[in-house]
Amino acid sequence: MTHAPRPESVAPQVWTGRASNRMQWVLATVGAACLALGIELAVDQPAATDLVPLVMSVVGCLAVGLLIIFGTVAFTHVKVQIDRDCVEVRCGHIGLPRRRIPLADVSGAALVPLISPRSWGGWGYRWRPEKGTAVIVRRGPGIIIDLGAGHRFTVTVDDPEGAVQAIGDWLRLRSRTLAGS
Repeated sequence: MTHAPRPESVAPQVWTGRASNRMQWVLATVGAACLALGIELAVDQPAATDLVPLVMSVVGCLAVGLLIIFGTVAFTHVKVQIDRDCVEVRCGHIGLPRRRIPLADVSGAALVPLISPRSWGGWGYRWRPEKGTAVIVRRGPGIIIDLGAGHRFTVTVDDPEGAVQAIGDWLRLRSRTLAGS
């Protein structure tokens, strides 16, 4: 005789979500233009040019171009995955920067209908003493994860309701499992 699993023993599924910002590609294009200018200055130098200002210009353009490209491409999108062990946040195409928050450190999560990059000081990986840490890739909805002791982690993500629900489900399942031990 087989019994159907009781609803409280059924684990929730892994939740994944993402958010993206196409505007970052415009900034990456500006970085590519700076990089191209640096290369153009290095290749097409006049013979009578003083070497020190030329080297400073080339190195400056190359450095600024690379910083803008890598700094913006890293935050074109964010992917959030919530499973029974952790909340994992990965940025950009190579997944860096990455933040892994064990569910044992999470005390709750809340929906935020509007997260503004302006209130965090722009896009990217941010920290504000009064707000905590955040990954902001666009203006719009997201979640705040309560880490206890006044610490919070905020992330912009599509379907924040699903993320809050998944965290709540995993936390309830975890508390029932610990209570049954």
